[in-house]
Amino acid sequence: MAKNKSLPGKLIIKLGKFVWTTMWQIMMSQLAPRNQKGEYIRPSSQFRNFISSATDNPYQPDANRYRLYVGLGCPWAHRTLVTRALKGLQEAIAVSIVYPSPDAGIWVLSEPEMGCQTVPELYQLSQSNYQGRSTVPILWDSQTNTIVNNESAEIIEMLNSEFNQYAQYADFELYPESLKEKIDQWNEKIYHTVNNGVYRCGFAQTQAAYDQACNELFTTLDEIDGVLKTSRYLCGDHPTLADVRLFTTLFRFDIVYYGLFKCNRRRIQDYDHLGAYLQDLYQLPGVADTCDLESVKRDYYGNLFPLNPGGIIPLGPDITNLLQPHNRDELIANRG
Repeated sequence: MAKNKSLPGKLIIKLGKFVWTTMWQIMMSQLAPRNQKGEYIRPSSQFRNFISSATDNPYQPDANRYRLYVGLGCPWAHRTLVTRALKGLQEAIAVSIVYPSPDAGIWVLSEPEMGCQTVPELYQLSQSNYQGRSTVPILWDSQTNTIVNNESAEIIEMLNSEFNQYAQYADFELYPESLKEKIDQWNEKIYHTVNNGVYRCGFAQTQAAYDQACNELFTTLDEIDGVLKTSRYLCGDHPTLADVRLFTTLFRFDIVYYGLFKCNRRRIQDYDHLGAYLQDLYQLPGVADTCDLESVKRDYYGNLFPLNPGGIIPLGPDITNLLQPHNRDELIANRG
């Protein structure tokens, strides 16, 4: 009787690596567009209209006319929720929460709206020939049933400036004229090396692309930590849009980017000043209510299959440290 012969272990390993690497590259090409160097290239947003009171603008500021579509795990969408909370626009601008479909790779509405069950259907409703990505956040005009804007950086500018007559905290200015140049400089650096930098680490498809992105990420974080030694916020004593844009990445950093995206040179809470700065922002009125730890973990660990094939969602971390005293306000007192 012939003995069953199995493949040698070395061959099984080589075959398994080949199959998985090939599949991984195919899946990553769909999840994260890359250049020839293996660097992640984020596609540009396509809807770039503005809400303003200019007489010739079809999108006029108004209460209960516009709606935000957001995913709670998404840092770009999270920016809009933070700005909405800081300005006190909860009564003027409604929010619809969408959820990622792990199998279809799209955002799904919690319940049908305007005959749409998915975010791609919303995009088609707004523009029937739309062929691009269907992302969040979306700033939606319920009067014309169109997408006004799907670029988070521009949406938060509009929320800050164009709805003050309806805002509970109209005087909470996040983009003051005197600081615009400084805010813009921070935003440019932080977007490339931090906001998108963590994705450039996690979605890198070559070692060289990862090394470059990781080095740039922590060079900027180190620089920011040094600035925060003497400045409560990035641009002085008051939070600005630069802080809002940085916050949503920092909130997710120790939770998912540190491990899942291989940004593991240092945790935010291990920094001398960035950790307390994160606590400071988290404790601003209304901000903690926009932060959903479980959604963040579920959306990243449960839906990014090429990065976490097993789909196992970690039990931690414990973020109660974000509620501890930060003493950042003493920077102003000491300087005075």
